[in-house]
Formats: sequence, C-alpha cells, structure tokens
Amino acid sequence: MDKVIYVDNNATTRTDPEVFEAMKPFLCEMYGNPSSIHTFGGQVASHIKKGRESLASLLGCEPTEIIYTSCGTESDNSAIMSALFLNPDRRKIVISKVEHPAVKNLGSELVRRGYRVEEIPVDGMGRIDMDKLKQEVNSETAVVSVMWANNETGNIYPVHEIAEIAHQHGALFHTDAVQAVGKITINLSKENIDMLSLSGHKLHAPKGVGALYVKRGVRFRPYIIGGHQERSRRGGTENVTGIVALGKAAELAQKNMKTENTKVKELRDRLERELTSRIPKTRINGDMQNRLPNTTNISFEFIEGEAILLLINQFGICASSGSACTTGSLEPSHVLRAMGVPYTAAHGSIRFSLSRFNTDEEIDYIIEKLPPVIETLRKISPYWKE
Repeated sequence: MDKVIYVDNNATTRTDPEVFEAMKPFLCEMYGNPSSIHTFGGQVASHIKKGRESLASLLGCEPTEIIYTSCGTESDNSAIMSALFLNPDRRKIVISKVEHPAVKNLGSELVRRGYRVEEIPVDGMGRIDMDKLKQEVNSETAVVSVMWANNETGNIYPVHEIAEIAHQHGALFHTDAVQAVGKITINLSKENIDMLSLSGHKLHAPKGVGALYVKRGVRFRPYIIGGHQERSRRGGTENVTGIVALGKAAELAQKNMKTENTKVKELRDRLERELTSRIPKTRINGDMQNRLPNTTNISFEFIEGEAILLLINQFGICASSGSACTTGSLEPSHVLRAMGVPYTAAHGSIRFSLSRFNTDEEIDYIIEKLPPVIETLRKISPYWKE
C-alpha cells in the first residue's frame, strides 16, 4: 500500500520507535540468559527489574505483584484457572456476555469440564446488568471475571463495584484490562482487584509479551510449570526484549495519558460527528458517556461490514468489524448481539480505534472516502430503501 491510515489500534498498535530502540540491544548485544550465574547473563536481570518497576508505576502497584506472561490470553487463563484450582469446592464462574474470547471461550471449555459459567447480560448500551450480577454471585462462585473496558465498543465497566460484590461472597475478582491499560488512569493500590491482565501490543510494545497483576496476599497457582522464573509463578526463560519493551511502553503511556484523553478523544469525536451527519441510518454502539477515549463502534445499516472493510482497504484505511480474535466468522459480533443491536445494523458495524499516532489529516481522509463507499454498497443492497 502506498498510503496506510491505521485505525485498528484495539487489534494491535504500532511499536513506538522509542520502544524499538530500547529493546534492540537485547537482541544482538546483551543476549544473555538473566538466570545465568555469569555477569554477561546476570546483568540482564537489572533491566528486567527496571522494566517491572516502570510497569508497576503505570499500574499503581508493587513490582513484586507483576508476573510476566506471553500475552493477555495467557494472563486471563492463568488468573481464572488459578482461582479454580485453589478453590476446588467452588464450581461456578461469573463473567459477562461481552467478554473477549480469551475469557468467553475459556468459559465454554470449563462448562465441558463440569463447571457452571454464568454470563451476565448487558442492556442496549452494553452496560452490565448489576442486579443480575448480584443475584448470581454466591458462595459457590470461585471467581468473577469482568473486563475493565470492552474491545469492541470501548465501554468502561464498574470493576470496583463488581469486585466488592465478589468479595462479599468470598470469591476472587479478575479483570481483563488489556484495552484499558495505557488509555485511562489505573491505580491498583486504591482498588480491590485481585488479578488484572494486560498485553504489551495494545500499548505500543511488540506482540508476544503480557503481564498478570496478582495482588499481594492473593494465593496464586502457576499456570505454566517450569523453572524458578517470576518467583516461581510462571516458568520459562524470560522474554527479555519483550519485558524491556513493555517497560518502556509503560513509561511512554504515563507520559502520553493526557494526549490519549484529549487529542485522541477529539479525533474520535470528530470522526463520529462527521460520519453520522453525512451518512444516513447510522448509529453509535455503546455507552457514549462511559467509554475509552479512542474507540467508536458505528453501524451503517442495511450493508455488510466486511464489504465496507474491503472497499476502504483499497484506500489504505485499516479498520475492523470487531475483535481481531473473531475474524473469519460470518456471525455478527457477540458483543453487539448481546446488546440487542438489530440484525440489519449489527452486520454493518465498523470499529475505529485510534492512537496517539493518528493525525487530523488521516481523520479528514476517512471522512472523505467513507461516505461514497457506504452509498455505493447501499445502492446494491436488497434491503436499502432511501
């Protein structure tokens, strides 16, 4: 492509050039194993320590509360499976209907293993039914797992309140915060969250590194058994380049938090405003008052989202019809289905997710190119009536 307008940052982000520079020395120069007794390898451990401190600063927690993993999915699985292993008499898990496949599909697998998984519904704006959640969390519940922010709509959920409900019944609370970390302020020292998952490639670090926060005093059973790495909580030689990169990305995320919540939000809002005013029969999906600053999910009724994406791809515009982890499915988004979005709108929904690297000129380009694409597709749609 000669021109690329990348607005699919909830799928993955560009590795920040400063992050890339920080990790380069650990590929070809300082390549030693941090567990080695010799100085060449041992010196690397100090850089892991620094990266852990930087990530802890972003999260507002202690460095010892962080366990490095390979990705958000591993972190989610590790948290939930640990809670079940350590509470064998509790056979119930409570999640929401709009969780990421890393949690939702694990729930389906656990049902096959004899566990009970209760999925809490959401309303038309994607807000969790808190009354239903209160009814379902009881003495049989081992863990409640509800995401901090939704990857498709950007909705932010009341994790503090949900954690309180879980604790009232002796259950653990885990949150998938993959989309929230780096975009909104998080201070775990003031939260009652037991476990939190994150992934580096959602905040401008490379793919292949994630982390799991486990609150001090919360029992934890390792998911990957091996050596003594991560204080014996996650076996396997450390991904040094990824850890260093994630630490640098965390530093930059703290530095750019104001930009995320001002400039990026302004770009998102202008994109929404212009598209909905220029294109009839559009709707914004989600909670307009309580969502991430970078995300919008827009339905263009009576046409297919995949067709929209294919046509705007010809202009170099990279967006999404939902989670990258469900690409290839012909079914509309499970998130939008759970919200009760009409079939004619759910199939034509596009997610635009921005980052600090997007510009006004790129937003102008999308506003210019998208309306004619929608008009073209509606002309050939058997369902469209002007």
